Amino acid sequence: MALAPGPEDLACSARGCSRKAEVAIIWSNPAIHTGRSKTWLACRDHRDSLQQYLAYRDFPTRVVPIDEVDS
Repeated sequence: MALAPGPEDLACSARGCSRKAEVAIIWSNPAIHTGRSKTWLACRDHRDSLQQYLAYRDFPTRVVPIDEVDS
């Protein structure tokens, strides 16, 4: 039994949110790693705020529907 929702549950990555994610935000920090990306899951209510957080830091991102994410 998991202590908290994780990627396998497709829960939103926003702090305190447990809603089902609709999209995946794939991002990277080129100042630290090249060729490596991370994935945040986002529900409808948190998609914009998560994208804005990454955009403020100039991290390259792309958004894909949740059903296009590799498990």
